[in-house]
Amino acid sequence: MNQSPAIPANLGWRLVALIYDLLPLLALWLLTSGLLLLARGGTPVTPGSATAIVVFALLWLVSGAYATLSWRRGGQTIGMRPWRLRVVDAQGNDPSWRAVWLRYLVATLSLAAFGLGFFWALFDPQRRTWHDLAAGTLLVRLSRRA
Repeated sequence: MNQSPAIPANLGWRLVALIYDLLPLLALWLLTSGLLLLARGGTPVTPGSATAIVVFALLWLVSGAYATLSWRRGGQTIGMRPWRLRVVDAQGNDPSWRAVWLRYLVATLSLAAFGLGFFWALFDPQRRTWHDLAAGTLLVRLSRRA
């Protein structure tokens, strides 16, 4: 899209957008969990069971669908829009499907590593995180006129 001047987004903007994105994610998790509960006839999942692992994996996929669809179709999640943040590829365009799913997978690993992959942005000259480096993406902050 490369339609307006943009600068690499700092870690603070990323974290604020993540907090905002918890709201639509929470709604998706509740909807998914409610449907699963109905499908199980109202029987809750036993913690630590194989079914619980499958439910967790499904919720991870639902979260991934939200993020990757958003990044692929316009470069922004709901939480990124108010802060004018956008995920772009090296040419400033919307990233490919492969790139957004790789970005999501590595972002998950970054969070699992106590956020180390996110904090990498503090040391990278272009403020890239592990998931940006792996996927060949960049999170930019668009100018106000965008």
